[in-house]
Amino acid sequence: MGDNFNDNLKEARLRSGLSQKEVAENIGVAKSTYSLYESGNREPNVNTIKKIADCLNVSADTLLGLNDELTTLAAHFDGKEYTEDELNEIRQFAEFVKNKRK
Repeated sequence: MGDNFNDNLKEARLRSGLSQKEVAENIGVAKSTYSLYESGNREPNVNTIKKIADCLNVSADTLLGLNDELTTLAAHFDGKEYTEDELNEIRQFAEFVKNKRK
C-alpha cells in the first residue's frame, strides 16, 4: 500500500466530517472492516479504494500518498473584495479548521 495510507485515510475522513460508520455504510463494508483500514491492520482492494476516494471527495493518489493534496492549501485575500469583518470571519474559520485536527 502507499505511504501512510491509513493516516491519509483518517485525515481525509476527518476533513470530510464523516464518521467511520458513515464511510463504511457508504462504501458497503462493515464499520469494523473500515476501522481496520484506518488502523493499518487491513488493506482495501482497488475497487474499495475508489469507493473511499469518491466518498471522501479526494483522489486515490491522495489516499495512497502519491501527492500532497491533503496538506496543501493556498489562499490570497488582497482585502479589496472583502470587508474587514468578512476577512476576520475567514481568519476565524481557518483557525477553527486547524483546531479540529487536535
